[in-house]
Amino acid sequence: MITEERMRTYINSLDAGSTAFLQDLEAEALKAGVPVIRKEMQSFLRFLLVSYRPLHILEVGTAVGFSALWMSEYAPEGCRITTIEKYEKRIPAARDNFARAGREDQITLLEGDAMEILQRLEGSYDFIFMDAAKGQYLSYLPEILRLLEPGGILVSDNVLQDGDIIESRFAVERRNRTIHARMREYLHELTHCGELTTSILPLGDGVTVSVRNRTEKEE
Repeated sequence: MITEERMRTYINSLDAGSTAFLQDLEAEALKAGVPVIRKEMQSFLRFLLVSYRPLHILEVGTAVGFSALWMSEYAPEGCRITTIEKYEKRIPAARDNFARAGREDQITLLEGDAMEILQRLEGSYDFIFMDAAKGQYLSYLPEILRLLEPGGILVSDNVLQDGDIIESRFAVERRNRTIHARMREYLHELTHCGELTTSILPLGDGVTVSVRNRTEKEE
């Protein structure tokens, strides 16, 4: 737990909610044991999308498509979303959800290993949402930086591991130590990378917001 439970419950109680379709989809996913972005993250993403108004979004980690559909709801008209998913059992559900929402023309789902797909992608994105295998964030970062346009935003979810990130590696369960170490490396890289300006927020399960710095020529 990162923030006190009563405070989080109170803040979430103030959220205005979303469409009936997204609320039903969230309930379906949670009932099936599929993780979706937390309420706090939903609210924060909505704020970022409405204020920044990105037109080209890349998501790493689709699951059943909830977050991609959430972003499509609040992104500006004409925004295109590309999302990547490897887990074969969730891909049909995601495609079905995109069809049910009438978003097939707006959202492109790429199937396969995220690293292989990232290396093949061309062009640039003004908003990238990282919500895939936590132990791979650091490996993905060079390709993410290549694809993120100057002034673009990178949002990385679930970076504080329910508060375990501040613990010694010996206090973390043995099976989680590799992910713990890699996430610490990722956070250090984000906050010390000359190409990015990054803020870490104890929101949900922890989120970073990074802006790709512009050079003098790009300003």
